[in-house]
Amino acid sequence: QVPLVESGGGLAQVGDSLRLACAASGHTLSNYGMGWFRQAPGKEREFVAAISRSGVATRYADSAKGRFLISRDNLQNTVSLQMHRLQLEDTAVYYCAASKHLGVRMFAAGYDDWGQGTQVTVSS
Repeated sequence: QVPLVESGGGLAQVGDSLRLACAASGHTLSNYGMGWFRQAPGKEREFVAAISRSGVATRYADSAKGRFLISRDNLQNTVSLQMHRLQLEDTAVYYCAASKHLGVRMFAAGYDDWGQGTQVTVSS
């Protein structure tokens, strides 16, 4: 089991930017495809973005395309989600997830380990 820890969440206003980070001590994240998901109050967890082990391949939810950027630094053993032009609808708990499978996974079932989440709240 990979102990994932998210950071970087907080309060933001519409139009602001935030950068989330995910780290795992004692495990080499380059062995895993990584993803970000989010869950808003009263809603199901939804896919946001994913990146392959090498970082070459990425996928985004339609809501994230053009605003969010997922990246990874395998030397620093971290994965990041840079979020720009935040909207009210981006308010959610954001989760980092690790997948043992090859490729890029867009469904929660494709991930094996999850972080505890970090809250992002966007206000007008």
